[in-house]
Amino acid sequence: MASSLLQTIDFKLHERHAPELLQSGIASLDSALGGIPRGCVTDIFGPASSGRTTIQHSLMAQAARSEEFCALVDASDAFDPASAAAAGVALERLLWIRCSGNAEHALKAADLLLQAGGFGLVVMDLGDIRPETARRISLASWYRLRRAVENTPTALVVIELAPNARACAMLALECERTRIQWSGAPGCSQLLRGAAFSAERRKPLRPACAGFEARALR
Repeated sequence: MASSLLQTIDFKLHERHAPELLQSGIASLDSALGGIPRGCVTDIFGPASSGRTTIQHSLMAQAARSEEFCALVDASDAFDPASAAAAGVALERLLWIRCSGNAEHALKAADLLLQAGGFGLVVMDLGDIRPETARRISLASWYRLRRAVENTPTALVVIELAPNARACAMLALECERTRIQWSGAPGCSQLLRGAAFSAERRKPLRPACAGFEARALR
């Protein structure tokens, strides 16, 4: 009985295709990773001044160059339009949503944007949300975002202090500042000229690391 039943069932393995990639606009990062996966959650994490915002701005600028629209869910109202525009972000192609420090509102806004569609890139910036608050975001909320972005041409990028998206992220990058660049006489009159950073892939567990720089605005 069991053997005859098994013979009537057509078992098929569904092949999971590699996701389309959105170029970051940072040559070293694209060379090491290929880009940021569309239809997936990407976690970019690290302390303040670790290069997270540099990657964010570069991604938004790259998407705009491809004539795509971007959305930024700004949980802590930390976005600076002037510095973003100087980094090449086309503000006329950017929807900026301010959440006044409310992480739950940020999650809801990101969910609604993904359900609506029409964006090549959605960034949810939780970088200035307190770690204990970010850790209280339920795994069910992250799974909901992962399901919402699946099978869409949108790349969902989450900026955080720690990788709270966990299993729901296809790609996780840890950012770190490696060097600060000054000009002028040491110990006297120095000006900040820029900084160097590194981004190391933490998920999937295949070694990949890229260095990049950001110049100070003049």
